[in-house]
Amino acid sequence: MTIQYLGHSCFLLSDGKQVILIDPFITGNPNAPCSADSIDTDYIILTHGHGDHIGDTISIASRCNSTVIAVNELGLYLSEFGLIVHRMHIGGAYFFEFGRVKFTIAHHGSSNNEGKYMGEPAGVVITIGNKKIYHCGDTGLFLDMKLIGEIDEIDVMMPPIGDNFTMGIDDAVRAVEFVKPKLVIPMHYNTFPVIKADPYKFKEKAEKNNFKCKVMDFGEIIEVL
Repeated sequence: MTIQYLGHSCFLLSDGKQVILIDPFITGNPNAPCSADSIDTDYIILTHGHGDHIGDTISIASRCNSTVIAVNELGLYLSEFGLIVHRMHIGGAYFFEFGRVKFTIAHHGSSNNEGKYMGEPAGVVITIGNKKIYHCGDTGLFLDMKLIGEIDEIDVMMPPIGDNFTMGIDDAVRAVEFVKPKLVIPMHYNTFPVIKADPYKFKEKAEKNNFKCKVMDFGEIIEVL
């Protein structure tokens, strides 16, 4: 199973057969290593409805005939554009061709650029290639992260570290302590000045607590063994 980091909160997962794109904010992202029209994906998973997470969903899903997986209200909105949408909600799980998706709570907001309500924000636990990936979405720290780590043995955790809109470095380190993943990859930092953060400071603190951390370069691909 491979993971590619496309900047901000956007990741591309693949089990060698299916490709899953998470929060495809490519156009307008100064750190994006590729263009939206260069991405081919079978599924798109969205954590919430803010523009820096919906991003290029409509154009990519339309071109690739991708299935978009999102919470109910966000899914209803996107279905208005003629997209294939699978609607879910927090706490619910569903098995797709590549594996299982379960949405978790996240403490944030969710509206589109016009202020339309897009349902509850979410994190997501994705089971693909016998690995469990916890993409936290945009969120503050919350104690129930302990439950997420107890229910599923997380192989890779992706917490935001940019502060201001989400957890900062110290809260993200505490979140890692709650979840206890085998590997942690920081995200949602340095896209804009207001979320400037040093991922290597996060890495240092996480590893001081005996957690393995990988700071991914934009465009970098790693294999999860």
